[in-house]
Amino acid sequence: MGLRVLAAMSGGVDSAVAAARIAEAGHDVTGVHLALSANPQSHRTGARGCCTIEDSRDARRAADVIGIPFYIWDMAERFQRDVVEDFVAEYAAGRTPNPCLRCNEKIKFEAVLDRALALGFDAVATGHHAKLADGVLSRSPDMAKDQSYVLGVLTREQLSHAIFPLGDSTKAQVREEASRRGLTVADKPDSHDICFIADGDTRGFLAKRLGSEPGRILDQDGEVVGAHQGAHGFTVGQRKGLHIDRPAPDGRPRYVLSIEPVSNTVTVGPRAALEVTKIHCVRPLWNGPAATGPVTVQLRAHGEVYDCHYEQTGDDLHITLTRPATGVAAGQAAVLYTGDTVIGSATITSSSS
Repeated sequence: MGLRVLAAMSGGVDSAVAAARIAEAGHDVTGVHLALSANPQSHRTGARGCCTIEDSRDARRAADVIGIPFYIWDMAERFQRDVVEDFVAEYAAGRTPNPCLRCNEKIKFEAVLDRALALGFDAVATGHHAKLADGVLSRSPDMAKDQSYVLGVLTREQLSHAIFPLGDSTKAQVREEASRRGLTVADKPDSHDICFIADGDTRGFLAKRLGSEPGRILDQDGEVVGAHQGAHGFTVGQRKGLHIDRPAPDGRPRYVLSIEPVSNTVTVGPRAALEVTKIHCVRPLWNGPAATGPVTVQLRAHGEVYDCHYEQTGDDLHITLTRPATGVAAGQAAVLYTGDTVIGSATITSSSS
């Protein structure tokens, strides 16, 4: 007997094929599209984002082709609180959030899963590119599309009620299958960037919500080298858009090294000063098997993977890299792997050389 599965359908090709595969496998599938914006026109359209009116129509058409019931769930208020307001608050605190990771954690696998289980569904299926077998999460064979990092914050309980039907497929295979199945989204471009920032201007979006407050840009010696209109407009590792008054003595580019929201200052310096080997994290979550071999860590979505060692002390996790990483930002997730298997994650609070 099949499972009762709620298929989250974003309107893209991945979730459409995922829903089709689950239905074809004999499960009782219902499609649901999440309405995440009170004003969908403010979200990106076409190739630029997700969660638009256009996407809801594409999701409905895909459900019709597959032959499954389809509903739209209004999650706008929850999305505003748990993703958008969290995004703004994190920047205000000098951290660099990952809204897609937060959306997976708080919306797709907390709010949606809770409602699905309450309605009698056994699991939620999504179009994420990651493998999930016996509750163990691991990387997709398509490394360019692998999303195990943004799923690394899910608990064991959430993973036990999740299905990722695309786990063994590459993006090219998914598109070819969508075309074969007659799904009109087969050639729809992937979404990019942040769906709730319509024009892609993150600094402008934050300025509207946090205001503009002139501040100083300092070099490592504390000398003023420029000015800005709000520290929240910067991220660690940023090189462009710094508007520094004078070049570095060696003529090389400067990068953002740190952001101090209380004093509203941004410190810049050479790329070498970004290199860190020690990373302090909080709230470790162990959602995979115990490490039995070498451990690696990924520090941002689609970022490099680093060999490392880790040590937990209470609610703190200390990670030591075997080679330096650059641009490590507080607020991002550190996801730990053994081989391709996720063993846990934690939130980065600071780093040092």
